[in-house]
Amino acid sequence: MMKEAILWTPLEHGKAKCSVCSYRCVIPPGGVGHCRTRKNVDGRVFSMIYGTVTSEASDPIEKKPLYHFYPGSYSYSVGSVGCNFRCQHCQNWGISQADIQQVYSMDIMPEEVAQSAVDTMCRSVSWTYNEPGIWVEYAHDCAVKCHEKGVKTVYVTNGYPTPEHLEAMKGLLDAFRVDIKAFTEDFYRKVCGARLEPVLDSTKMAKDMGMHVEVVNLLIPGLNDSPEEIKALSRWCLENLGPDTPIHFTRFHPMYHMEDRESTAVKTLERAHDIARDAGLNYVYLGNVVGHRYENTWCPKCDSLLIERYGFKVLRYNITADKKCPKCGEKIPIIGEHGR
Repeated sequence: MMKEAILWTPLEHGKAKCSVCSYRCVIPPGGVGHCRTRKNVDGRVFSMIYGTVTSEASDPIEKKPLYHFYPGSYSYSVGSVGCNFRCQHCQNWGISQADIQQVYSMDIMPEEVAQSAVDTMCRSVSWTYNEPGIWVEYAHDCAVKCHEKGVKTVYVTNGYPTPEHLEAMKGLLDAFRVDIKAFTEDFYRKVCGARLEPVLDSTKMAKDMGMHVEVVNLLIPGLNDSPEEIKALSRWCLENLGPDTPIHFTRFHPMYHMEDRESTAVKTLERAHDIARDAGLNYVYLGNVVGHRYENTWCPKCDSLLIERYGFKVLRYNITADKKCPKCGEKIPIIGEHGR
């Protein structure tokens, strides 16, 4: 449904500038922004997807993936249509690269989202499946309702929200699970049609605002998996997000416009893990490799197994009530109680 947008300014000749994401589109009368979901109607910007849901599910929080945010809990997850990126390897291209008229959708209002989370015993609500940043008006109103009911909130994002966008969500957004898709501007320009710098800026700002941040880096063979690039990304995370920020190196599988490229070798993921650990990051995970030891959480001081996982399932949780390693007493940065 249509609703007047936030974060826009009128310009001459009926144009309007949208400041929801870092494209900062100048939209002509009757036109839409780069995300295809924000429209200029008589000089005013409207969101065309307020409450428009194409996907909903109660997902394990580990599926986001978030490993240090209420581990073992479930997150009521909703997605819409459209995206401000054009990633050549998008796994949800059927909704992210579609127009509103091309997909089935239903209207779910903010109070219904919050109540559904409570009814399904989900600890949080996640805006996911497509880019939540283009859905800010809806996410904002949902977050208000969620917090009234004690439900936490999560962005699963490409990191393109502007500083104004993050300010609008300040105090309402609890977790910022961000894809840093590569650590070169060349990759972002050619593969995503975007820029790296705004992603780094928003991620650092989210951390500085007190949001729980976890980083995902999907390693694509030959494009963003060199040791030098992984080392540079790891150093940036260490210096700007801190050594306890979880980072997930995940395995690429052929998808969308990259069906001719091979899946990531497990040894490449393991090399990335070792590089990040050597750089000083304490919690480095591998994704899309079910059963691998680096799905688990290990104590960075004594190497004790703290959280054992298999895919999206927590098999064993071995952290004390005061969030410490039971063997050596190391403080473990976990947000929330296990499964609650």
